[in-house]
Amino acid sequence: MNVGIVADRMNRKMTGVGNYVKNLLRELDRIKTNDNIYLLNYKDSKKYNHLKTKIINNPLKNITKSDYYLWHLYFLPHGLEKLDLELVHIPENASFSRRIRNMKKVITVYDLIAYLFPFQVDLLTAIRYKLLIPKVINNADKIITISENTKRDIIKNFGVAESKIKVIYLAAGESYKELSNKEFNFIFKKYQLPRSYLFYVGNISKHKNVDKIIEAFKKIKSKTNYKLVIAGKLSFGSKDIKKKIKDLDLQDDVIFTGYVPEEDLPALYNGASLFVYPSFYEGFGLPPLEAMQCGCPVITSNTSSLPEVVGNAGIMVDPNDVDELAKQMERVLTNRRLQQKMRKAGLKQAKKFSWEKCARETLKVYEEVLK
Repeated sequence: MNVGIVADRMNRKMTGVGNYVKNLLRELDRIKTNDNIYLLNYKDSKKYNHLKTKIINNPLKNITKSDYYLWHLYFLPHGLEKLDLELVHIPENASFSRRIRNMKKVITVYDLIAYLFPFQVDLLTAIRYKLLIPKVINNADKIITISENTKRDIIKNFGVAESKIKVIYLAAGESYKELSNKEFNFIFKKYQLPRSYLFYVGNISKHKNVDKIIEAFKKIKSKTNYKLVIAGKLSFGSKDIKKKIKDLDLQDDVIFTGYVPEEDLPALYNGASLFVYPSFYEGFGLPPLEAMQCGCPVITSNTSSLPEVVGNAGIMVDPNDVDELAKQMERVLTNRRLQQKMRKAGLKQAKKFSWEKCARETLKVYEEVLK
């Protein structure tokens, strides 16, 4: 079996798709198989150094990148036509849509946020998704998606047969685990953090609902001695966040770290007393799983895929209900016994997910498609 996996996302700062590709490749590399798995990119990267036991060639590294969109829509399919691959796996929602002669095509669809909620993304992204997603989905031989919720969205919006879609859950990386105080104390100094804080990590965009975290935090601020730490970059539609903080007189109580590299995130989760993630819509919701695997209590939304991830281990609320969010935040922060109970439940829930399982199920998809 000759399979190519598109891995250009590993060239950028590591976020959702990049981490998915990195962890999938690492586990495929560990699995003993005689299959040839090729990494497809426009350049070599040091981020491939985690691959130890199997040589993964990069047959597209000499193709000009140009820009991200042009590479995916023109240079990538043009390069694939010259390769002797049986199957290509594209872990992108909106890559090229056409078929490559004699080559099967598997895509990973994480969510339909840009398609279902176009006003929550920039105009170029909204147009690209509206034009490409229907064609990409319909021209794929198999669709991997990361939650039952996204599977339902695909079927509902594109009329795809259920048999064409395989749900394969993601997992938190191996570095996400409980750390000793000594192991994570460095993080307080590096990011100038207080000893007691609530934590959020992710893009600071409209659908992430960060403004509701800030409003709820304001309601409990006088009752607790905590700060709010927000990690991630400002995204489309998030310009009003800092204005809200100023209007609520929280400038000294809300700390923005900006983008945090993956190697620092486990320590940030470990240092937090509570992780808050009231997102309106998630394809999977990896941060709550990372938090649970680090032993951090989680409050999240009762919407989209988040109940699949958190199960009974976290507290779920209506993302529109600021009063309930504030009530549950205060409840956890003032009850040490509840915190311990949630830590234990979260660690148990996190064990249900693994990258090895993800990789083995992905290999089965390749095999089924090629049959």
